[in-house]
Amino acid sequence: AALITGRAVAEDEAEMARQAEAIMRSGAHSVLVKGGHLKNDQATDLFFDGETIVRLPAARVETRNDHGTGCTLSAAIAAGLAGGAPLVEAAKAAKTYLHAAISASGRLKIGQGRGPVHHFHHWWED
Repeated sequence: AALITGRAVAEDEAEMARQAEAIMRSGAHSVLVKGGHLKNDQATDLFFDGETIVRLPAARVETRNDHGTGCTLSAAIAAGLAGGAPLVEAAKAAKTYLHAAISASGRLKIGQGRGPVHHFHHWWED
């Protein structure tokens, strides 16, 4: 959002909201600003549809396996939309799924360095 708007990286939700509004003014129909970079115990994303900002909070999870969070979130939103969910509901469900995948990621031991989130956490037993 900072790169798109030409602003500094948001340090709080108020700035995230301002960036979402700026992106909307550039022609977007809705905006989701991720908040995992904020320095607190919550990883709160903001969804803005042009009228209402919806907070999508989740407890921060300490893990080395956080590779693919953005791709996973966008794919989960697309899957929700394909299933007929309204956009904001698809975003909420995707956030819930991603948080569970991040929370379960510590069970994975793949490669070296930062690993992936656990996409199959519902089905894969250790």
